[in-house]
Amino acid sequence: MIDPLADLDIDVQSFDIPRLVSVYPDRAGVRWWTKAWFNNREEGECSVEIELQQAILFIHDRIEKDAWLEEYFPKQMEVYHQAIEQTREQILGQLNVTL
Repeated sequence: MIDPLADLDIDVQSFDIPRLVSVYPDRAGVRWWTKAWFNNREEGECSVEIELQQAILFIHDRIEKDAWLEEYFPKQMEVYHQAIEQTREQILGQLNVTL
């Protein structure tokens, strides 16, 4: 399939949805957690317990942010992908009207 947007000079970042993710230990440093914020929402998602090794890999940039979010926040990422696809379709629709 050929991407009709491939030759266009569009800044995709301006259409992206902000996604923040953090990892942190409990006070004793025994249990580790991850938390995510989508679309600059203040309260964020519920924290998810993770293994220490996973936290270390993420902290050292051995796991990409989106792969991490897909693993621990799959429902939210599904909504994210749907929103990006909807934006893409809107851009294509506007291009078709302009052309």
